[in-house]
Amino acid sequence: MSKPKFVYVTYIRTTPEKLWAALTDPQTIRKYWFGITAQSDWQPGSPWSLKFEDGRTADSGEILEAVPGKRLVIRWRNEFKPELKAEGWSRCTMEIEMAEYYPDFGGKAAKLTISHELEGEGTKLVEAVSGGWPKILSNLKSLLETGDVAFER
Repeated sequence: MSKPKFVYVTYIRTTPEKLWAALTDPQTIRKYWFGITAQSDWQPGSPWSLKFEDGRTADSGEILEAVPGKRLVIRWRNEFKPELKAEGWSRCTMEIEMAEYYPDFGGKAAKLTISHELEGEGTKLVEAVSGGWPKILSNLKSLLETGDVAFER
């Protein structure tokens, strides 16, 4: 039986380098992630966390892989909802690649694929990220393409 998994793909008119910077810069993350701040040095083996504005930890984990402009893998656990924390660890993989669309017209974009999969059993975390990731990634896309987010906090 396969583990519960959420996959989301979006195309953003930016470069892989700028997309990587937006995925790893705490000040940029705060803009599109509704005020939440990420803390990490983004090196494999390093701790990673998301913090609410009041300092509480939303999620915690470890950087498993970090290839700038290409791939980021985080071992991830929710820390603030007991029913989600009880489901244990998940793995979030962010893959970036350059994608050409309508090459005759010079269209280019960075393709971002998010895969968020539970390591154990359960469905609540995948249901939660299925609602959260689309809003977060819409904000990220809007921010990189227009300079402003789609959803205010």
